[in-house]
Amino acid sequence: MTRALIVIDVQNDFCPGGALAVPEGDQIVAGINALMAEFDAVVLTQDWHPAGHSSFASSHEGKGPYDMVEMPYGPQVLWPDHCVQGTDGANFHADLNADRADMIVRKGYRPAIDSYSAFFENDQKTPTGLEGYLRTRGITDLTMVGLATDFCVNFSAVDAAKLGFKVDVRMDLCRAIDLDGSLAAAEAGMSGAGVKLA
Repeated sequence: MTRALIVIDVQNDFCPGGALAVPEGDQIVAGINALMAEFDAVVLTQDWHPAGHSSFASSHEGKGPYDMVEMPYGPQVLWPDHCVQGTDGANFHADLNADRADMIVRKGYRPAIDSYSAFFENDQKTPTGLEGYLRTRGITDLTMVGLATDFCVNFSAVDAAKLGFKVDVRMDLCRAIDLDGSLAAAEAGMSGAGVKLA
């Protein structure tokens, strides 16, 4: 019992038709479901923002989606309102086998701080609790899939590697936003952190 599949943010708002749609985001669902049987544990992450979250462009007068602002914890991309708690957009994609999950980690629920990583919020200090869960189960090897490659998958994979987990990212079961070269930067950053891009 050492291997876990970490499924990042396969939610309606990140799929075609959603508020922050990742191109072809829905095309990875069947492959992810098929992969679940190969792992000792499956963890799903869920972006879970309160209305009016500080990372939403609508919360900043005169700012639009994808503008940058400086937050107390550092630079922050402003996003369209997305994955608001209790909305259909925040729900997992209907075809995702969510029943197979041993654990669901909700992130981004604190109004004043965004959370890309499954392990830490964007201050890089506030833990989500996922590390403790994996350690107590004796899990050492993580495979990551999901949305979006260049943001939440990237941050989760790099944090996991820094924490000492063996990490690989199944690039065929991820899709990217690719904002101003963010995908290439994420791939370089993951490789540099020791993450295997499969």
